[in-house]
Amino acid sequence: MNHQTTIQAALAGILALGVAASVFAQPVTPQAGQEKCYGIAKAGQNDCGTAKHACAGLGAKTDNDKTEWKYVAKGTCEKVGGSSKVPK
Repeated sequence: MNHQTTIQAALAGILALGVAASVFAQPVTPQAGQEKCYGIAKAGQNDCGTAKHACAGLGAKTDNDKTEWKYVAKGTCEKVGGSSKVPK
């Protein structure tokens, strides 16, 4: 491969990674009648970011981390074992 081809391949790879990251790390938009519920997200299935990471699916390393959250129907969070209050 010549120098120009190598640079083009590297740029294409970087672009592909950026596109893939933007597809998989999108914030989840709540539907009407939903609220954040902390402590119920399964590992890798959180809905968006915390102080530790940027967004959806990126940060929840363990199930039921009290700082990770998912959207649930309003009024159901405590019923499923979570908390609608931001953890301290």
